[in-house]
Amino acid sequence: MIVIVCGVCGTGKSTIGNQLALELDLPFFDADDFHPQSNLQKMKNGSPLNDSDRQPWLENLSLNLANWENKGGAVLACSGLKESYRQTLQGKCSGEVKWIVLNGPRALLLERLKDRRGHFFDPNLLDSQLETFELPDYGYWVDITQRPDEIVASLSQRLQK
Repeated sequence: MIVIVCGVCGTGKSTIGNQLALELDLPFFDADDFHPQSNLQKMKNGSPLNDSDRQPWLENLSLNLANWENKGGAVLACSGLKESYRQTLQGKCSGEVKWIVLNGPRALLLERLKDRRGHFFDPNLLDSQLETFELPDYGYWVDITQRPDEIVASLSQRLQK
């Protein structure tokens, strides 16, 4: 099973994804770990990534997803902001990809981002991500105002049906 946890920065993709992977007994990967240094530096400098910055990263992730699928599955935390990005991500997988869509109020997201330490993402880029995010009409939608353990328990139950 391939599960992709998507949403803008600050929604808890890594937290939820990591805990969900433990529940499902699958490896967890964070898409941020696959960014080239140039992308990380650009975001650290407060500049949003554009489609040409993201495309090689997304294609690399797509290859990895297909490889992980062949090895039994994985959970990936990845923003997946646009439908075209999500199509690229799942493009090389042979089976259905399970999408988890994390969403919540801007004020909560900003609060979480300001509390982060040592992360490359400039909180000033949140509005850019919110403007770019094309909410899918599929997947499991999750309100991030719930506690992470509640979210994971609910998702785990739904995904294992």
